[in-house]
Amino acid sequence: MGKKEKCVICSETIELHFKAMEEWKIDGTLCGKCYSKQLNEYYPGEHVRVNKHLD
Repeated sequence: MGKKEKCVICSETIELHFKAMEEWKIDGTLCGKCYSKQLNEYYPGEHVRVNKHLD
């Protein structure tokens, strides 16, 4: 088996890969928790963020 990829923000092993938006200026793959946090920061407001309890 190959080497597991790590999140560029938290360094946790990634199970489900997410690509950062160009506007975030982050080079690399994100885990689900970090991707969700970045979305919340980039799009603040009244939207519902799922799985927030995992933070």
